[in-house]
Amino acid sequence: MTLPSQDSSAVTKARRRFPSEAPARPAPVHALPRLPYALNALEPVISATTLAVHHGKHHQAYVDKLNELVAGTAFAGLTLEDLIMRTAGTQEHTGIFNNAAQAWNHAFYWRCLKPAGSDAIPEVLGKMIKESFGDLAALKSEFAKAAIEQFGSGWAWLVLDGAKLRVVRTGNANDPLPHHLRPLLALDVWEHAYYLDYQNRRADHVHAVLNKLINWEFAASNLA
Repeated sequence: MTLPSQDSSAVTKARRRFPSEAPARPAPVHALPRLPYALNALEPVISATTLAVHHGKHHQAYVDKLNELVAGTAFAGLTLEDLIMRTAGTQEHTGIFNNAAQAWNHAFYWRCLKPAGSDAIPEVLGKMIKESFGDLAALKSEFAKAAIEQFGSGWAWLVLDGAKLRVVRTGNANDPLPHHLRPLLALDVWEHAYYLDYQNRRADHVHAVLNKLINWEFAASNLA
């Protein structure tokens, strides 16, 4: 059966008379954060193409999926940190944990990077690096090893564990928060972080980021 066509002018007039009939869509609980630099600011280490896909596609997808999963549940309205802590290790909430953690991990990771980074390190952090690793070169070596040897997708982290700095690695979406470790720096070693620029040469990507893009001021600020 073919439905009768509607008079377009009558429909338009009805919409004008009753504008409130179209329900307003609520704003998402979580939103994609803006990058703290231009898309091309990390070149040549990370290309604008990689950054656009990584931030605008992958990070956005985690945020969108998380909003979908928590809508209308007891988890709606919680911060990313609260979601991570409340769902870590719970099989029935694996989807929420994975997307909340990846949304948080990426938001943190963007701030770990800095255009034309240098090895100038704030004094307090520099002292802790010396006490925990011996020197910056030793820290970079251990950080690179953790990132390169992470099997499959995951992250490498510089964390504060009590009064000491440590390098740890996590698989997939996992991060240090549920382990009560304070993240200072993160390095993303999911393939989407580097494959367009480096193909399978993860080690080249890791060394380039550690030597040219690390935001040590951000790392130091996380000590507070």
